[in-house]
Amino acid sequence: MKKNKAPSSRRAEIQHLYQSYVCGQTTLPACALLRFLHKEQMELTATEEAAESLIDRYEIEETARESRSMTFEGFLRYMESKDCCVFNQAYTSVYQDMDQPLTSYFISSSHNTYLTGDQLVGKSRLDAYVCALRKGCRCLEIDCWDGPDMEPVVYHGYTLTTKILFKDVISTVGQHAFEVSAYPVILSLENHCSQEQQEVMAQYLISILGDKLLRAPLDHQTNGDFPSPNDLKYKILIKNKKLKIRTEDAAGTEAEESVDEGEDEDEDEEDEDLQTKAKFWSPRKAGPKAKVKALSDLVIYTRSVKFISFSHSRDNQNHYENTSMAEKKAHKLAKASGADFVQHNQRFLIRIYPAAYRMSSSNYNPQEFWNVGSQLVALNFQSLGLAMDLNDGRFQDNGGCGYVLKPAVLMSSQRSFDPACSQHSRKPTHLLLKVISGSNLPVPRSGKALDPFVRVEIHGIASDSQRKNTHTVKGNSLSPYWDTDMNFKISVPELCLIRFCVREQTGFLSSDFVGQYTLPFTSLKKGYRWVPLRSRDGCSLDPASLFVWCS
Repeated sequence: MKKNKAPSSRRAEIQHLYQSYVCGQTTLPACALLRFLHKEQMELTATEEAAESLIDRYEIEETARESRSMTFEGFLRYMESKDCCVFNQAYTSVYQDMDQPLTSYFISSSHNTYLTGDQLVGKSRLDAYVCALRKGCRCLEIDCWDGPDMEPVVYHGYTLTTKILFKDVISTVGQHAFEVSAYPVILSLENHCSQEQQEVMAQYLISILGDKLLRAPLDHQTNGDFPSPNDLKYKILIKNKKLKIRTEDAAGTEAEESVDEGEDEDEDEEDEDLQTKAKFWSPRKAGPKAKVKALSDLVIYTRSVKFISFSHSRDNQNHYENTSMAEKKAHKLAKASGADFVQHNQRFLIRIYPAAYRMSSSNYNPQEFWNVGSQLVALNFQSLGLAMDLNDGRFQDNGGCGYVLKPAVLMSSQRSFDPACSQHSRKPTHLLLKVISGSNLPVPRSGKALDPFVRVEIHGIASDSQRKNTHTVKGNSLSPYWDTDMNFKISVPELCLIRFCVREQTGFLSSDFVGQYTLPFTSLKKGYRWVPLRSRDGCSLDPASLFVWCS
């Protein structure tokens, strides 16, 4: 462990920067500020007008403003503003092409959305849907079961989780669906209801959601077969199984084609070993239920079908059909057939969901499935930790609208991409990072100052994933100083997330979480930047932050 010997606060480091550009003058003129923007902040397109705009925004001393210059206090305000945040502020609004088919996007997705705890005795609550939607989630799960008095209920079947009414869930979704994003919401129904209560479900969907519910294919859409997020703005889609088209038999009598009655979820659990199945039998698999036309008719572009193989999907699956897959099967396919998985996800929507044995509602690492282009990588939003940090980081991009355009490497039809392959014919990107200092780190209830260090993690394809630590500073929560250089070599940066995690050293090999911040590599601003720290539940820890330099 090291004690601080260098600048006692971030203010001292910024003072040093300021003095190096003032060059003996009393204030920083606009031309010197512009030089700073070009050389240190790597904002090569900045103009003198841009520098003067910063003076107008952050300088409060009238004499300095009139002379088009900046005092140290104005410079400090600028350096601690959103203009100097490590996350590119141009990406806090929707900036990506939203006219591609839905299959071309990562879509923020929730599993067991109704739960606020584990899937055995956790509480089902309407505000879990509100929280997910306010975090930009665009695919919600609703587990539907027969309830008393012909009122379908939502809960985790055959468990002690509490129950909420289906109609209340739909009302809540209808009320909050488009608060933070105008782009479509997908309701993934796990339908275990009788025919009579499925009729009730259909009536509620129609009467409560009204014009928000997509009830027919669009007359005009941007791209061929599958609509885009722009085409489906302010629309709610139903993802469920659908009755097949009626056909005539040999005698000329109309007959309903048979349909696989297995539910989306758990149908892929055959790859779990017998011991796991015996110990963690998933209660969600109910007996066959006939599908009801009224509900089936509401399934337009998101019809659920069973996944058999990539070749079967290529030859038989329609563009409006999607599949669901448990994490274990998805992991095996990503490892063995990564390139095929990527190509499959160029054409079809797929939903990955946590394994049945995750009774505590823990999460898998979603990065593995984003690496193969899976759109609906569903997580338990109520379970805090690394997986949700990565999800929050991924989807703060593109204005937090819940849709992030997949990078070109996952969408190319000419070149096959396999994330499991460690050799990629690309020139690696070098990220040079200096973790300089921290500021106002949260102090535990004991009141004792922290012994903090910073861990910087790269999450991407397997060969890019790595992490490095600073040394530990002893007993300093207010202004720890690390001044640690890190060098990362990254082959597929457009898939990477960077996670800054502050931890407290509690023992020789043990440490505790203090705060973190995760963002896409492509959203990283170069130069001297501050990193706003977040708590375990994703809330701001302002004014806690890090001060870093990136190149």
